[in-house]
Amino acid sequence: MLGSSATGVPLTNAADGMTTLFLDLETYSEVPITHGTHRYAEGAEIMVAAWAIDDGQVWVDDLTGVTLAYSETELMSVLRGDEIGEIVIHNSHFDRTVLAHNGIHLPVEKITDTMTLAMQHSLPGSLAKLCEILRVPFDQAKDKDGKRLINLFCKPRPKKQKLRRATRETHPEDWQKFLDYARLDIEAMRAVYKKLPKWNDERALWQLDQQINDRGVAIDLDLVRAAIRATDEEKERLAGEAQSLTDGAVRAATQRDAVLRYLLEKHGIPMDDLRASTVEAMLGNDNYPWEVRELLRVRLQASTASVAKYKALERSTSSDGRLRGTLQFCGAIRTGRWAGRLFQPQNLPRPSRGAEAIDYGIESLKRGEHDTLVSGGVMSFASDALRGSIIAPPGKKLVVADLSNIEGRVLAWLAGEDWKLQAFRDYDNGKGEDLYKITAGKILGKRPEAVTKKERQEVGKVAELALGYQGGPGAFLTFALAYGVELDALAAVARQNLDPDVIEGSAGAWDWMQRTKKNTLGLERETWIGIDAIKRAWRLAHPGTTGVWAMIEHAVLSQLENPAAIAAFPGRLVIDKKGAWLRIRLPSGRFLCYPAPVVGEGGKISYMGVNQYSRKWSRISTYGGKLVENITQAVARDVLAHGMLAAEAAGYRIVLSVHDELITETPDTPDYSPEGLAALMSGNPPWADGLPLAAAGFETYRYRKD
Repeated sequence: MLGSSATGVPLTNAADGMTTLFLDLETYSEVPITHGTHRYAEGAEIMVAAWAIDDGQVWVDDLTGVTLAYSETELMSVLRGDEIGEIVIHNSHFDRTVLAHNGIHLPVEKITDTMTLAMQHSLPGSLAKLCEILRVPFDQAKDKDGKRLINLFCKPRPKKQKLRRATRETHPEDWQKFLDYARLDIEAMRAVYKKLPKWNDERALWQLDQQINDRGVAIDLDLVRAAIRATDEEKERLAGEAQSLTDGAVRAATQRDAVLRYLLEKHGIPMDDLRASTVEAMLGNDNYPWEVRELLRVRLQASTASVAKYKALERSTSSDGRLRGTLQFCGAIRTGRWAGRLFQPQNLPRPSRGAEAIDYGIESLKRGEHDTLVSGGVMSFASDALRGSIIAPPGKKLVVADLSNIEGRVLAWLAGEDWKLQAFRDYDNGKGEDLYKITAGKILGKRPEAVTKKERQEVGKVAELALGYQGGPGAFLTFALAYGVELDALAAVARQNLDPDVIEGSAGAWDWMQRTKKNTLGLERETWIGIDAIKRAWRLAHPGTTGVWAMIEHAVLSQLENPAAIAAFPGRLVIDKKGAWLRIRLPSGRFLCYPAPVVGEGGKISYMGVNQYSRKWSRISTYGGKLVENITQAVARDVLAHGMLAAEAAGYRIVLSVHDELITETPDTPDYSPEGLAALMSGNPPWADGLPLAAAGFETYRYRKD
């Protein structure tokens, strides 16, 4: 039915099996949706509601001029009743939030979100893409026209146009098409819902995720606005410096192509990119002219990406001063980890200053005294202070805790690396050294207790992160760049301290790489040999880990070639093939899902998935180490999820999760402590017997990096 459903068309009788409601809204708001669901919803108007019950007819309600919550529509009679057992919505957080701002509160426990359901099973969240993948008939022409209609009716018209808003009165023919498009979405969603796998049921965890997103986190908007003013002024000053240094050839150092062209034409310096790591490397080279290095310094400051997060915070924070909707459940669809939204809390920059210096600088910034900030410049300080935008409201405090080296612990547990598990236990009991220090000590020829904090991070941590998933010199180089490691010096030390037989093996590998013209990453011979030797020494020390890479790959290959033979790893994993899916059942009972797996030439495994670089649905190759990485990260996520449920149940109100860290907002009393939160997070789930867990944290009124 097109038009209003308030005309008395009868609904299916509840006694006849009316159980599932499919629902989709079309809305209008002056606030762009890019500002976040909650900010958008504060002024959103519901124009159209499309809905259906079970397999029944799709109704499309024209609600323009109607206050839905107080209307007598058939839809409201359904929503007011208690006959509906399930409400199916695609991207329900949006529809639910808009309805809440319009006086209608859907019970979260009844909602099934087809977008979330898809992402739980390694499928993309787009409804159109799901129709394509699941072979649901979908009128692409109508969908394309639907996007035009959404832009027409759901957004303000461009400022240059006299008509500021399109309506059913101004565009009657398009409005009828718009109503028909709304019907299409319900039909597509219903068909997708029926075809989606439903192996992963994490309803309680998803409900907590929705609660966290609705709760939001308090934001210091005074700091945010002060940082925006200061960085805008600084950008203008830096633009003036760039113009002065280049005689006007570069109007602003943020103009990438202009800077590259100037360096080539004026100084004969060809550069492929201006990434921070590239620029920093050039700044350390005294062979470049002073003006080149100065221009690059200006470029580095002006292009500090993290300062843009302040504007995201300002535009996305709700009118009550809280930022909501920052987490996407199963946003990392391969492993089920959370992804960040809006200001991207998962990639906050690591500060270069201590907490006291940052606190002092924040107060100076808020007073408008940014010209007297601690050394390093306004842009650098604003980046360091970003975490401090998150605050506790009056009468509350932030209690924060982080799982300690959770991936390293889970990997050792899965691999049965007994010596390492014992080392973790010893460290947790105060009888042993940190594992990163132990690894760094082996490479540097030092006792673990003699390893410095810097060496722990740049040597031990880099080695553990780079090598645990079958990585070699390439992976080591990637992490080394991220942590600022001087590879030549590290390789030289490693060659002096590692077993001569290991060094000899790496030298032979270099010779083979040269003969076969393999990529040696642009590294000098001695550097490559030193890094490869670190890899070989690490693998020799981790026979369980290297063994599990091979075991998982062999099990997957066997399963794909003979699906009847289910591969089980006692007490840990089960690998099987279910229809067109390869599944890995985790210790928690959750499944990792790999759609359309095949074994290609040379025994190479691949599956269909969202490419992390192109974001397109395409075939992705994998291997033992990568599969183990997926499994390890997924298990670590499940450990965190168990801790989240426990923390919330104990009264620690979670406001944000960043990687393996929980940020909670609690009453400012001794009843809530970092030790209490850490204990809840490090309690073993019933399926993780023998996994050594530890967490530590702090309490504060302004979020920081501990």
